[in-house]
Amino acid sequence: METKNIGIKVSQPGAGCNDSNCPFHGQLRIRGRVFTGTVVSDRMARTVTVEWTEMKKLTKYERFEKRRIKLKAHNPACINAREGDMVKIGECRPLSKTKHFAVIENFGKMKGYGLLSEALAESKFKQKKKLEAEDARA
Repeated sequence: METKNIGIKVSQPGAGCNDSNCPFHGQLRIRGRVFTGTVVSDRMARTVTVEWTEMKKLTKYERFEKRRIKLKAHNPACINAREGDMVKIGECRPLSKTKHFAVIENFGKMKGYGLLSEALAESKFKQKKKLEAEDARA
């Protein structure tokens, strides 16, 4: 299947797909904002949750705060982004109630994502054990 130029400098996917909402092989047009982030969830069908951080200035306190942004994005079969991958997403027409972006490039695994997710899981496990111990005492 022939891949089309989407007007953004990204690498073309190697595999083809029959997805009508694929920017490379379907009819979906990418326009507007483009972001780069990490896939934190790929449990939904053809959808990924992408997260990144940005610094927001608080003028009252003359400081910056770190904010997390999470968006849902369409994941075409030819790109096939998985949890822990760094991806580039582009804005498109609304595909569902919460999905207004599509994955346009997959950079591969983010360095240290496995260690980060393991540390998070371990801290949740320790917190659960602590709560169970408190319940046993009461």
